[in-house]
Amino acid sequence: MPFLALFAAVLLLGIADSMVNSYIVLFGADVAGLTPLQIGVWASVFAVGGITIGWWLGRSFDHRPARTYAIGVILSGSAGYLLLPRVSSFLVLLLMAATVLGVSAAAFPQLFALARAVLGEGVAGQRSAPLLRSAWSLAWAGGPLLGALVLSRGGYAWLMWTAAGVFLASALTVLAVPRPGPVVAASPSPGGTPVLLTVSVTLFFTAMFAGGVALPLFVTRALHQQPASVGVLFSVCAAVEVVATLGLAVVPARFSQRAVILGGFGFFVCYHALTVVSSDLLLLVLGQVFRGVGIAIVGAAGIRYFQDLLAPATGRATTLFANASTAGLLVSGILTGLAVEHVGYRTTLLLCGVTAALGGVAFTLGSARPAAGTGGPGSVSVGGHAHSRRGSG
Repeated sequence: MPFLALFAAVLLLGIADSMVNSYIVLFGADVAGLTPLQIGVWASVFAVGGITIGWWLGRSFDHRPARTYAIGVILSGSAGYLLLPRVSSFLVLLLMAATVLGVSAAAFPQLFALARAVLGEGVAGQRSAPLLRSAWSLAWAGGPLLGALVLSRGGYAWLMWTAAGVFLASALTVLAVPRPGPVVAASPSPGGTPVLLTVSVTLFFTAMFAGGVALPLFVTRALHQQPASVGVLFSVCAAVEVVATLGLAVVPARFSQRAVILGGFGFFVCYHALTVVSSDLLLLVLGQVFRGVGIAIVGAAGIRYFQDLLAPATGRATTLFANASTAGLLVSGILTGLAVEHVGYRTTLLLCGVTAALGGVAFTLGSARPAAGTGGPGSVSVGGHAHSRRGSG
């Protein structure tokens, strides 16, 4: 069954991604000896590689859908993490981030675009985004704990090598997905690129990625918790994401997607408010519940929102959303490093909350009225833009 193969591929990709990215900041600080600013630069270069290859592959997919794109970038990540433990030079780390490691970020939108192409524009295709996003969240529920186990037994080298093996398994699983059929070349959407909506997604993920850099350092340096507690926090967040994302898949079509997504921004702002007042692990865990709900809503409902808005350009829509999130990584990297060094961990996390709130404002304005050229016969307004009735499930 195509969906099961796609679910397994996303699950394995997420496990590998969560294993390394839960501890990549600590790897940079403790093993490579990078300063917070260097870690921020490194994260930004990761983003440049992902955005560049993702933009090109998204348009290539719309013109000629294929599994090859996803397989290629996942294999690139596998090779990169296999080599990473051998590298300590900052310049080499930057080069790898821009190439073999950075391009693996394009795998996520490629798998979601492949799902929409293989499953079609009906109910199955429409609901593929939240269901596959639940696989990603499920991976993040267990991946950090698996990473913590490997890290405690074999150190960072075995952590990276294990993740490389899981990346390889994900690439092989994609081969079980049927080849997508030929499609009519997608034309640009009548309203063009939804600038404010794209900005809102970028701001949300800027807050998420910046907090992802600051939180491990805050927990281990300021609150003096063990490194393994970082994995626990990320796993709690991901477990909540699984439940919230599955819940999104059964939300009736009459519910406004716009209101749901705005609620996601609100949950994320609450997470930062709880975290900055935390002094022990209990409040941090509670904050991760809010974080998980916010990420689930914006991450899953947001992909579907963009796919529906820019249909039939599935590759372009999914890549635009993914690149907006990766742009958040690009913006957050250097800024987080500077903020941590100059204003400390708590203030940095507070600024992340403000950034998420600004993202909510941008989404409110960008989704306030239907996009130009939509809303004609046979469509129903949901969440601030028009959907075809056949795709409103």
